Amino acid sequence: MAIQGDLFARAEPVPVVPGLLFVPEAVSEAEEPALRARIDAAPLAPFVFGQWRGKRLTAHYGSAYDYQRARVTEAPPLPDWLIALREKLAPLAGLRPEALEQVLLLRYDPGAGIGWHRDRPQYGEVLGLSLGAPCVLRLRRRTATGFERRKLLLPPRSLYRLAGEVRQDWEHSIAPMESTRHSITLRTLR
Repeated sequence: MAIQGDLFARAEPVPVVPGLLFVPEAVSEAEEPALRARIDAAPLAPFVFGQWRGKRLTAHYGSAYDYQRARVTEAPPLPDWLIALREKLAPLAGLRPEALEQVLLLRYDPGAGIGWHRDRPQYGEVLGLSLGAPCVLRLRRRTATGFERRKLLLPPRSLYRLAGEVRQDWEHSIAPMESTRHSITLRTLR
């Protein structure tokens, strides 16, 4: 069941940002350990941006982004387990599975986070499956007087979609984590 607006009756409400979709329990508690193990078994490498190396570990499928050349590049094809996961998650977010052509596996070890950013413009809609430690997806957009800020609690096994306004006009980030968190990001191409 997808939720727009209130996150949970027992938690603080989700600030409404047009284009943000939240799906709690997108995968079951029984499925989560196997997904985390698959991420750990992938050829993870530190995120590289020019000469800077991030603390988060990543692996790309379908395509990757070359920050040196500022373009999308080839990556290994999606393995069967990611194709099956895409088949499950896409309908929850109102998308056709085959539209999600790019997948990024991430592991955030203690101390790792991700700074303020918007996904590269070559990518369209963004789905994120959060596994392991809960975190807060921070959102901000520039205003005439500074930044308007919002946040979304991402419990384990939850899925979010960034489309429309939240994808185009807002940046997002995750503060450095104290516990290990895994995530799977699926994207459409423009």
